[in-house]
Amino acid sequence: MKILVVEDDKPTADFIVEGFEREGHNVDLARDGLDGMMLACGGEYDVMVVDRMLPRLDGLNMVKTLRSQGNQTPVIFLSALGSLEDRVTGFEGGADDYLTKPFAFIELSARVNALARRGPGVPEATVLSARDLRLDRLKRIVTRSGEVVALQPTEFKLLEVLLERADQVVTKTMLLELVWDFHFDPKTSVVETHISRLRSKIDPPDEPGYIRTVRGAGYVVDTNL
Repeated sequence: MKILVVEDDKPTADFIVEGFEREGHNVDLARDGLDGMMLACGGEYDVMVVDRMLPRLDGLNMVKTLRSQGNQTPVIFLSALGSLEDRVTGFEGGADDYLTKPFAFIELSARVNALARRGPGVPEATVLSARDLRLDRLKRIVTRSGEVVALQPTEFKLLEVLLERADQVVTKTMLLELVWDFHFDPKTSVVETHISRLRSKIDPPDEPGYIRTVRGAGYVVDTNL
């Protein structure tokens, strides 16, 4: 895969580039928006990873300009600007995905791979669902049968990760990395505790729950029960 990274913060840029190169990808790096624009116009990329706040030309206007010129290369914004308004502005500006800093590289890699498989011009699903459970990424709202379910931010992220991988087993290690950014097992019951709290809030009283434990493997959201 050929990836363009547009990031002005050197430690972050080096971290991203080294991570993708370890995975065997071909990576070009630009440290400001104008250089990023030139590289994007002059090369064929599978995915672009673009910071929002860049010198000379900010990432939002860089992507808007590329879209106006017909460039449909999938773009993921990587930014410390993480409010609902910032995310909506990013998607409206032409982004296909949006990941806020700080971030785990494993999640960035997974999102980039998903964009590459999806191809240009197909945005990330903003609503995830399983049966009558719906999670709206932009509004940051979860509903069950149309009724809002109040979740804490970590519970929302945990459910989002599971719904993204619906009908697939998600291991405890994956959850520790994607939800808590732990790259080691802290030897605590943090995952089990939050799964239990999440179930108590989303599961209907007289129907099968949404999250199934796969003994010795992890957890799975079944969409067809």
